[in-house]
Amino acid sequence: MLFFNSNGVRIAYVDAPPEEGHGDPILLIHGFASNYAVNWLNTLWFKTLNKAGFRVIALDNRGHGESEKLYDPKDYESFIMAEDARRLLDHLNIEKADVMGYSMGARITAHLAIAAPERMRSALLGGLGIHLVEGVGLPLGIADAMEAPSLDDLTDPMQRMFRAFAEQTKSDLRALAACIRGSRQVLTREQVAAIDVPTLVSVGTADHVAGSGPELARLIPNARALDIPGRDHNLAVGDRVHKQGVLEFLATRP
Repeated sequence: MLFFNSNGVRIAYVDAPPEEGHGDPILLIHGFASNYAVNWLNTLWFKTLNKAGFRVIALDNRGHGESEKLYDPKDYESFIMAEDARRLLDHLNIEKADVMGYSMGARITAHLAIAAPERMRSALLGGLGIHLVEGVGLPLGIADAMEAPSLDDLTDPMQRMFRAFAEQTKSDLRALAACIRGSRQVLTREQVAAIDVPTLVSVGTADHVAGSGPELARLIPNARALDIPGRDHNLAVGDRVHKQGVLEFLATRP
Protein backbone atom coordinates (compact mmCIF):
# COMPACT_ATOMS: atom_id res chain seq x y z
CA MET A 1 0.00 0.00 0.00
CA LEU A 2 0.92 3.63 -0.44
CA PHE A 3 0.50 6.38 2.15
CA PHE A 4 0.00 10.13 2.25
CA ASN A 5 -0.42 12.78 4.92
CA SER A 6 -3.94 14.21 5.22
CA ASN A 7 -3.55 17.22 7.52
CA GLY A 8 -1.44 15.17 9.94
CA VAL A 9 -3.28 11.84 9.59
CA ARG A 10 -1.54 8.97 7.80
CA ILE A 11 -3.90 7.57 5.17
CA ALA A 12 -3.29 4.36 3.22
CA TYR A 13 -4.38 3.99 -0.39
CA VAL A 14 -3.89 1.97 -3.56
CA ASP A 15 -3.71 3.21 -7.15
CA ALA A 16 -4.34 0.66 -9.91
CA PRO A 17 -4.10 1.85 -13.54
CA PRO A 18 -5.85 -0.14 -16.25
CA GLU A 19 -3.84 -2.26 -18.66
CA GLU A 20 -5.52 -0.36 -21.49
CA GLY A 21 -8.31 2.11 -22.05
CA HIS A 22 -9.14 5.71 -21.24
CA GLY A 23 -7.71 5.68 -17.72
CA ASP A 24 -10.37 7.94 -16.20
CA PRO A 25 -9.86 7.99 -12.41
CA ILE A 26 -12.50 6.62 -10.06
CA LEU A 27 -12.07 6.94 -6.29
CA LEU A 28 -13.63 4.24 -4.09
CA ILE A 29 -14.60 4.92 -0.46
CA HIS A 30 -15.45 1.88 1.68
CA GLY A 31 -17.99 1.40 4.44
CA PHE A 32 -17.81 1.22 8.21
CA ALA A 33 -15.60 -1.52 9.72
CA SER A 34 -14.41 -2.48 6.26
CA ASN A 35 -11.29 -1.55 4.28
CA TYR A 36 -10.39 -1.13 0.64
CA ALA A 37 -9.63 -4.84 0.14
CA VAL A 38 -12.80 -6.23 1.75
CA ASN A 39 -15.12 -3.68 0.14
CA TRP A 40 -13.60 -3.35 -3.32
CA LEU A 41 -10.84 -5.85 -4.07
CA ASN A 42 -12.39 -9.06 -2.77
CA THR A 43 -15.71 -8.18 -4.42
CA LEU A 44 -13.92 -7.84 -7.80
CA TRP A 45 -14.69 -4.14 -8.23
CA PHE A 46 -11.04 -3.46 -9.04
CA LYS A 47 -11.08 -6.10 -11.77
CA THR A 48 -14.43 -4.88 -13.13
CA LEU A 49 -13.45 -1.22 -13.30
CA ASN A 50 -9.90 -1.82 -14.53
CA LYS A 51 -11.27 -4.01 -17.30
CA ALA A 52 -13.60 -1.16 -18.26
CA GLY A 53 -10.56 1.12 -18.62
CA PHE A 54 -10.68 3.01 -15.32
CA ARG A 55 -7.78 3.97 -13.09
CA VAL A 56 -9.01 2.66 -9.73
CA ILE A 57 -7.97 4.45 -6.56
CA ALA A 58 -9.16 3.40 -3.11
CA LEU A 59 -8.27 4.53 0.38
CA ASP A 60 -8.57 3.00 3.81
CA ASN A 61 -10.65 5.52 5.74
CA ARG A 62 -9.10 6.98 8.87
CA GLY A 63 -9.50 4.51 11.72
CA HIS A 64 -9.73 1.59 9.27
CA GLY A 65 -7.42 -0.85 7.56
CA GLU A 66 -3.83 0.36 7.33
CA SER A 67 -4.68 4.02 7.96
CA GLU A 68 -3.97 5.79 11.23
CA LYS A 69 -6.27 4.96 14.15
CA LEU A 70 -7.84 7.89 15.99
CA TYR A 71 -9.89 7.66 19.17
CA ASP A 72 -11.66 11.02 19.44
CA PRO A 73 -15.13 11.01 17.81
CA LYS A 74 -14.66 14.58 16.53
CA ASP A 75 -11.93 13.30 14.19
CA TYR A 76 -14.54 11.30 12.24
CA GLU A 77 -16.97 14.08 11.28
CA SER A 78 -18.20 13.35 7.76
CA PHE A 79 -16.86 16.53 6.17
CA ILE A 80 -13.45 15.80 7.73
CA MET A 81 -13.46 12.30 6.23
CA ALA A 82 -14.51 13.81 2.90
CA GLU A 83 -11.47 16.07 3.14
CA ASP A 84 -9.25 12.95 3.29
CA ALA A 85 -10.70 11.96 -0.07
CA ARG A 86 -10.19 15.42 -1.55
CA ARG A 87 -6.61 15.56 -0.28
CA LEU A 88 -5.91 12.19 -1.88
CA LEU A 89 -7.01 13.64 -5.22
CA ASP A 90 -4.67 16.58 -4.54
CA HIS A 91 -1.84 14.21 -3.64
CA LEU A 92 -2.28 12.36 -6.94
CA ASN A 93 -2.72 15.59 -8.95
CA ILE A 94 -6.18 14.48 -10.08
CA GLU A 95 -8.36 17.45 -10.98
CA LYS A 96 -11.65 15.55 -11.20
CA ALA A 97 -12.77 11.94 -10.60
CA ASP A 98 -15.83 9.78 -10.39
CA VAL A 99 -16.33 8.97 -6.69
CA MET A 100 -18.09 5.82 -5.51
CA GLY A 101 -18.83 5.08 -1.87
CA TYR A 102 -20.66 2.29 -0.09
CA SER A 103 -22.68 2.73 3.12
CA MET A 104 -20.59 5.08 5.30
CA GLY A 105 -18.47 5.64 2.21
CA ALA A 106 -21.57 6.84 0.35
CA ARG A 107 -22.26 9.29 3.19
CA ILE A 108 -18.69 10.59 2.82
CA THR A 109 -19.15 10.81 -0.96
CA ALA A 110 -22.31 12.87 -0.54
CA HIS A 111 -20.53 15.23 1.83
CA LEU A 112 -17.72 15.58 -0.72
CA ALA A 113 -20.31 16.43 -3.37
CA ILE A 114 -21.46 19.29 -1.12
CA ALA A 115 -17.98 20.50 -0.15
CA ALA A 116 -16.07 20.08 -3.41
CA PRO A 117 -18.36 19.33 -6.37
CA GLU A 118 -15.78 20.74 -8.77
CA ARG A 119 -13.58 17.70 -8.02
CA MET A 120 -16.23 15.15 -9.00
CA ARG A 121 -17.39 13.94 -12.40
CA SER A 122 -20.11 11.93 -10.69
CA ALA A 123 -21.24 10.56 -7.33
CA LEU A 124 -22.13 6.90 -6.93
CA LEU A 125 -23.93 6.23 -3.65
CA GLY A 126 -24.18 2.53 -2.82
CA GLY A 127 -25.87 1.05 0.24
CA LEU A 128 -27.32 4.39 1.32
CA GLY A 129 -30.76 5.73 0.50
CA ILE A 130 -33.09 8.11 2.26
CA HIS A 131 -31.26 7.54 5.54
CA LEU A 132 -28.76 10.08 4.24
CA VAL A 133 -31.34 12.68 5.29
CA GLU A 134 -33.58 10.73 7.68
CA GLY A 135 -31.94 9.19 10.72
CA VAL A 136 -28.25 9.23 11.50
CA GLY A 137 -26.87 6.17 9.81
CA LEU A 138 -26.05 3.09 11.81
CA PRO A 139 -27.56 2.85 15.30
CA LEU A 140 -25.43 4.30 18.09
CA GLY A 141 -25.61 0.86 19.71
CA ILE A 142 -23.01 -0.30 17.18
CA ALA A 143 -20.44 1.70 19.16
CA ASP A 144 -21.48 -0.17 22.29
CA ALA A 145 -21.11 -3.42 20.36
CA MET A 146 -17.51 -2.53 19.52
CA GLU A 147 -16.80 -1.96 23.21
CA ALA A 148 -18.49 -5.13 24.51
CA PRO A 149 -16.12 -7.65 26.12
CA SER A 150 -16.89 -10.21 23.41
CA LEU A 151 -19.33 -11.14 20.65
CA ASP A 152 -20.95 -13.62 23.04
CA ASP A 153 -22.07 -10.74 25.26
CA LEU A 154 -24.29 -9.33 22.50
CA THR A 155 -27.84 -10.42 21.70
CA ASP A 156 -29.07 -7.70 19.30
CA PRO A 157 -28.77 -9.08 15.73
CA MET A 158 -27.43 -5.87 14.17
CA GLN A 159 -24.91 -5.38 16.97
CA ARG A 160 -23.75 -8.97 16.56
CA MET A 161 -23.51 -8.59 12.77
CA PHE A 162 -21.28 -5.52 12.90
CA ARG A 163 -19.13 -6.81 15.78
CA ALA A 164 -18.56 -10.08 13.94
CA PHE A 165 -17.71 -8.19 10.75
CA ALA A 166 -15.26 -5.93 12.62
CA GLU A 167 -13.54 -8.96 14.11
CA GLN A 168 -13.43 -10.63 10.70
CA THR A 169 -11.70 -7.59 9.20
CA LYS A 170 -9.33 -7.44 12.20
CA SER A 171 -10.36 -3.86 12.88
CA ASP A 172 -9.40 -1.64 15.81
CA LEU A 173 -12.62 -1.83 17.82
CA ARG A 174 -11.94 1.30 19.89
CA ALA A 175 -11.31 3.35 16.74
CA LEU A 176 -14.55 2.04 15.22
CA ALA A 177 -16.53 3.04 18.31
CA ALA A 178 -15.17 6.58 17.97
CA CYS A 179 -15.99 6.56 14.25
CA ILE A 180 -19.63 5.62 14.82
CA ARG A 181 -20.01 8.32 17.44
CA GLY A 182 -18.37 10.98 15.29
CA SER A 183 -19.71 10.34 11.79
CA ARG A 184 -23.44 10.53 12.41
CA GLN A 185 -24.15 13.63 10.34
CA VAL A 186 -27.16 13.80 8.05
CA LEU A 187 -27.68 16.20 5.17
CA THR A 188 -30.79 18.35 4.93
CA ARG A 189 -33.16 17.95 2.01
CA GLU A 190 -31.98 21.36 0.83
CA GLN A 191 -28.34 20.25 0.86
CA VAL A 192 -29.15 17.06 -1.02
CA ALA A 193 -31.17 19.03 -3.56
CA ALA A 194 -28.05 21.16 -4.16
CA ILE A 195 -25.97 18.18 -5.32
CA ASP A 196 -25.65 18.84 -9.03
CA VAL A 197 -23.18 16.20 -10.21
CA PRO A 198 -24.58 13.16 -12.03
CA THR A 199 -25.55 10.71 -9.26
CA LEU A 200 -26.40 7.03 -9.04
CA VAL A 201 -28.12 5.70 -5.91
CA SER A 202 -27.76 1.88 -5.68
CA VAL A 203 -29.53 0.02 -2.87
CA GLY A 204 -30.50 -3.63 -2.39
CA THR A 205 -34.24 -4.28 -2.27
CA ALA A 206 -33.72 -6.25 0.98
CA ASP A 207 -31.45 -3.59 2.54
CA HIS A 208 -33.07 -2.38 5.76
CA VAL A 209 -30.01 -0.34 6.81
CA ALA A 210 -29.87 2.10 3.88
CA GLY A 211 -33.45 3.28 3.53
CA SER A 212 -35.13 3.74 0.16
CA GLY A 213 -32.82 4.41 -2.76
CA PRO A 214 -35.51 5.76 -5.11
CA GLU A 215 -36.75 8.12 -2.39
CA LEU A 216 -33.27 9.64 -2.05
CA ALA A 217 -32.76 9.79 -5.82
CA ARG A 218 -35.95 11.82 -6.19
CA LEU A 219 -34.42 14.54 -3.99
CA ILE A 220 -31.28 14.92 -6.13
CA PRO A 221 -31.86 16.81 -9.39
CA ASN A 222 -29.48 14.80 -11.59
CA ALA A 223 -29.86 11.36 -9.99
CA ARG A 224 -31.17 7.97 -10.92
CA ALA A 225 -31.90 4.96 -8.72
CA LEU A 226 -30.68 1.39 -9.18
CA ASP A 227 -32.52 -1.40 -7.35
CA ILE A 228 -30.35 -4.44 -6.60
CA PRO A 229 -32.92 -7.27 -6.46
CA GLY A 230 -33.07 -9.45 -3.36
CA ARG A 231 -29.82 -8.20 -1.85
CA ASP A 232 -29.36 -6.98 1.71
CA HIS A 233 -26.83 -4.43 2.97
CA ASN A 234 -23.94 -6.88 3.03
CA LEU A 235 -24.54 -8.67 -0.26
CA ALA A 236 -25.54 -5.78 -2.51
CA VAL A 237 -22.05 -4.30 -2.76
CA GLY A 238 -20.55 -7.01 -4.98
CA ASP A 239 -23.71 -8.03 -6.84
CA ARG A 240 -23.48 -8.33 -10.63
CA VAL A 241 -26.57 -6.12 -11.10
CA HIS A 242 -24.78 -3.44 -9.06
CA LYS A 243 -21.65 -3.72 -11.19
CA GLN A 244 -23.55 -3.67 -14.47
CA GLY A 245 -25.61 -0.68 -13.38
CA VAL A 246 -22.50 1.25 -12.36
CA LEU A 247 -20.76 0.51 -15.67
CA GLU A 248 -23.83 1.63 -17.64
CA PHE A 249 -24.05 4.82 -15.56
CA LEU A 250 -20.35 5.62 -16.03
CA ALA A 251 -20.67 5.04 -19.77
CA THR A 252 -23.45 7.59 -20.10
CA ARG A 253 -22.56 10.33 -17.61
CA PRO A 254 -21.02 13.50 -19.17
